[in-house]
Amino acid sequence: MPTDSSTQTLTVALIGNPNTGKSTLFSALCGVRQRTGNYPGVTVEKKLGRAEFHEQHFTIVDLPGSYSLAPRSPDEMIAVDVLLGRLNVVDEPDAVLCIVDASNLERNLYLVSQVLELGKPTVIALNMVDVARDRGIAIDVDMLRKRLHVPVIEIQANRRWGLPELKQALVDTLKVRQSPPESPFPDLFQAEITKLEAECETAVGSPLPRYLVERLLLDTSGYLSHGGIREIDGSIHSAIAASRERLSAAGMPVPAVEAMARYKWIGKLLEGVVQRPSSRPKSFSDKLDRVLTHRFWGSSIFILLMVFLFQAVFWIAGPASDLIDWLKTHASTFVTARLAEGPLQSLITNGVIEGVGGVLVFLPQIFVLFLFIAILEDCGYMSRAAYLMDRLMSRIGLSGKSFIPLLSSFACAVPGIMSARVIENPRDRLITILVAPLMSCSARLPVYTLLIGAFIPNQRIAGMFGLQGLTMFAMYTIGIVAAVFVTLVLRRTILKGVTPPFVMELPSYKVPGLGIVLYRMFERGWAFVRRAGTLIFAVTILVWAAAYYPRYEAAENPSEQLRHSFLGQAGQFVEPVVEPLGWDWKIGCAAIASFPAREVVIATLGVIYNLGEDEDEESETLRETLRSAKWEGTDRRVFNVPVALSIMVFFALCAQCSSTLAVIKRETNSWRWPAFTFAYMTGLAYVAALLTYQIGSLFVG
Repeated sequence: MPTDSSTQTLTVALIGNPNTGKSTLFSALCGVRQRTGNYPGVTVEKKLGRAEFHEQHFTIVDLPGSYSLAPRSPDEMIAVDVLLGRLNVVDEPDAVLCIVDASNLERNLYLVSQVLELGKPTVIALNMVDVARDRGIAIDVDMLRKRLHVPVIEIQANRRWGLPELKQALVDTLKVRQSPPESPFPDLFQAEITKLEAECETAVGSPLPRYLVERLLLDTSGYLSHGGIREIDGSIHSAIAASRERLSAAGMPVPAVEAMARYKWIGKLLEGVVQRPSSRPKSFSDKLDRVLTHRFWGSSIFILLMVFLFQAVFWIAGPASDLIDWLKTHASTFVTARLAEGPLQSLITNGVIEGVGGVLVFLPQIFVLFLFIAILEDCGYMSRAAYLMDRLMSRIGLSGKSFIPLLSSFACAVPGIMSARVIENPRDRLITILVAPLMSCSARLPVYTLLIGAFIPNQRIAGMFGLQGLTMFAMYTIGIVAAVFVTLVLRRTILKGVTPPFVMELPSYKVPGLGIVLYRMFERGWAFVRRAGTLIFAVTILVWAAAYYPRYEAAENPSEQLRHSFLGQAGQFVEPVVEPLGWDWKIGCAAIASFPAREVVIATLGVIYNLGEDEDEESETLRETLRSAKWEGTDRRVFNVPVALSIMVFFALCAQCSSTLAVIKRETNSWRWPAFTFAYMTGLAYVAALLTYQIGSLFVG
């Protein structure tokens, strides 16, 4: 048992069901002192935070949200291993902080009953007491506390209400020994666990935690006995089977005995503790859901909300982007005035400043996008969106569970693909992984913003919607439509299967927490900058070198030098292929250079169209440079609306992201699927861009 020494950092594991406010409580306890990563060998995010209160230092471990501690996959095994101290990457928890939803105690206490069996000091944070009160639910917290024999603290995590009492309870709990909890299982079941414990110890050579032995007996999926618990080998299988047969003969079939025992325990525990109204009153959430989950009105509101989101990217972020663009231009002018013309000046101005600065100019749009997504997540609307989308997704062969990974891919396909592990059906999970890269991620946003701002008129349609915002919305819609088409094809060809049922909890609506929203916005935005900054810097230098060398001494202008460079030669080689798309060889160069990562195209265009220009021309923005670009030897402009749309459509559908392909390989454990993804997306992108340009040219002339 830990001492009260303030010099020792104590570890507290935070666990709870999804949608109980766990992330909000974690941020409230730790503030900005958080760090994230992945547990070794799995895609589960490891989130640790530091906190200090009552002269005691804490490390808070935010465990994945779960309804039960019954692991059936490596990801789900993480929470059990952390709680039992079986992972050397995280200290064994000194205590467990279990957050529960006061408005749905019966379901939440299922997980609590499993946590209590671990025998660790436990504190229960009774969250959303205001929601329970609004629903007419009365809870005798003192009686609940006495029956559980652990501290139960009422809180409202989003308003920071009750946190001082919760912190005090954590400190006090670590100083006293809690009474061992009463097992919810009948005596016969516990006797079987004791017998199996001894057999496991004999087989393994050392004792296993009793909770793991219990899970071995209850796990009919076979995951734990076939490698989930690393100490177990085949010698214990017969003992497990014999125990199950004896329990079944006694009227305790596995695994049904667990649900029966735990819910019987919960019912006895809550008898006289929870008082509910005879008829459930209609809450504000119920009234909202009548509209927001309506087949017609809900879908219409969802579409309008998405259109508004993309409009806001331009409305709100425009001034900040203009400021960053101004700083970038003046930085180039400053360097040019102080360095002699030559490779170093060209590298800094046309490589580093134009490359990295050309992406940072779009950072405000990215932050605005993440801000609205974080608000929708925290207020509870995202689950409604998943429910609405299930009606559509079930028609194409997926369930609403695929919606969350696909929605996450709008920020970045990498975490979206990783989050597909929540999908139990292997076929559905694979299809979701294969179509997730079609969602327009944040790396595509700079491409859209640059070309829309340069070539799409700032006009209004029907006096309400801006043409630029509608074009942005259309680019995102293209990815969705393509994902539907690809899913249908896969479902009818190489990945046939039955559509699984959709089950998802709809959390209560709540006012988004400002701290949570801002943290998520800056965390995701900064992750984009960190990834883009390092990758773009390296690629920009390579692109600059490929465009600057070999030096062509007879060149009379920058365009002629570029033509004879390594990059120019590659662009000229592919020009016959890309010319039907309306592209010249310079755009082909940019497309080639941006295959490692889409966002590199901005830096590449900056390098290509600014190499060798004099000081005045270097101060021009990239958009102005693109507008004035002409086909070599003619007065014909390279860029127009059909060309801009062709490029955007190509980048919306093409698999230009090495990180995404790498994570597909890791998640599928095969290079077959990333190769398939690259091939089908590249082909789809070329055909779509070809049709866009050829049809668009008929109207533009």
